[in-house]
Amino acid sequence: MKTEELDPKDLETFLEFLSFPSVSTDGEFEKDVDACADWLVNRLQAMGLEVEKHATRGHPIVVARNPHKKGRPTVMLYGHYDVQPVDPLELWKTPPFEPSVIDGVVYARGATDNKGQLLAHLLGIEKTLAEEGELPVNAILLFEGEEEIGSPNLDPFLAAHASELACDVVAVSDTGMVGRGIPTFTYGLRGIACLEVSVSGPKVDLHSGIYGGAVANPATVVAELAAGLHDAGGRVAVDGFYDAVQDLAGWEREQWAGLPDGDAATLKETGVPALFGEEGCNSYERRWARPTAELNGIGGGYQGEGSKTVIPREAMLKLSFRLVPDQDPESILELVSRHLKKYCPEGVRMVIAPGHHGKAYLTDPFSAYGKAAQQALRETFSAEPVMIREGGSIPIVQSFKDTLGVDTLLLGLGLPDCMAHAPNENFPLENFEAGMRLNRHLFRALAGVGAE
Repeated sequence: MKTEELDPKDLETFLEFLSFPSVSTDGEFEKDVDACADWLVNRLQAMGLEVEKHATRGHPIVVARNPHKKGRPTVMLYGHYDVQPVDPLELWKTPPFEPSVIDGVVYARGATDNKGQLLAHLLGIEKTLAEEGELPVNAILLFEGEEEIGSPNLDPFLAAHASELACDVVAVSDTGMVGRGIPTFTYGLRGIACLEVSVSGPKVDLHSGIYGGAVANPATVVAELAAGLHDAGGRVAVDGFYDAVQDLAGWEREQWAGLPDGDAATLKETGVPALFGEEGCNSYERRWARPTAELNGIGGGYQGEGSKTVIPREAMLKLSFRLVPDQDPESILELVSRHLKKYCPEGVRMVIAPGHHGKAYLTDPFSAYGKAAQQALRETFSAEPVMIREGGSIPIVQSFKDTLGVDTLLLGLGLPDCMAHAPNENFPLENFEAGMRLNRHLFRALAGVGAE
């Protein structure tokens, strides 16, 4: 698709949406997150939908509906309008909240995750309403502002409003495509469990010459704890970590074997000199279907220029664990805590603070709704869809299953090089336009399921 095929008004709307610095994790941007929610409310109201803005203990939840009719399936469309922090700012080629279009690609924080994908669906709905006067399904649009911090207020919101949010299936575009022009249906996501570790020793920083060798160094301790999370073969070295892990089904291995070379793609996308990971697994298996332990942050001691010969009084670790079906996040956090305590020396004090967590998600891609989703992808991209799991986490999809009793269809539009969560996040306009078409094909296909 050429860029000029996109309606200039749709592009203008996209750039306006991206200009809100709706960073949910930083209180400095609270007003911006709220203003972004208001922008969505106004946009949805202008489309003729019934709209509600719900306050939470954090950021607002926006819910919109069309007039519901008996005999039609009810489809919930979920997305999030909050975005990741932009750090490190110096690595951005263009200002992250001053969206730029370069060679048919939009660069801005949130371009892919998730404003571009969310808005493509919203504009698809708008076009259907403008041309046909109604949607073929009963639609519930639910947009939150806290996905990037683990959706802490969405679970209680779902529980409190379960009857009002009752639906037959949920649709989400917050995942990716295997490659350009390859329609991708994601039927599984890894779960997540996070924790922070702080290690303290002396009451103040100590002279490393006077006290070195006589007291434990907190920075050394956290380095050793981090290094001890894996064995030489790349497996997580926490006792019991793999007890609940299930092998891939035969059809999954066959499906993935027909995909482009995952090892080559991973090397190209990441720029690393060589691959690393659990022995006996290829890149797709490591990224989509195997559990992991990752060190997300480590700190302690002097960070300035030159030397400062101290033993720091404290140091810290930030850890996250990506989980696969049947692994329980709370159990994993307990196993990890036990492991860290086992290998923490007596000469320091350690405090472990569990963070947000969510279960892995797996659905049947061969269900009636799954087949309808694949048909919509087939019509949108004029190609046969591939079926994959994905390594990222959207904990709320398991909440939809647990609280509302429905499955979620994951129809990704992001490309591997869209740089979600990284500097220079971007979204091709051809995928933005495809997302509008996808919404229209999807709603028609899902309406056909309800008519059967």
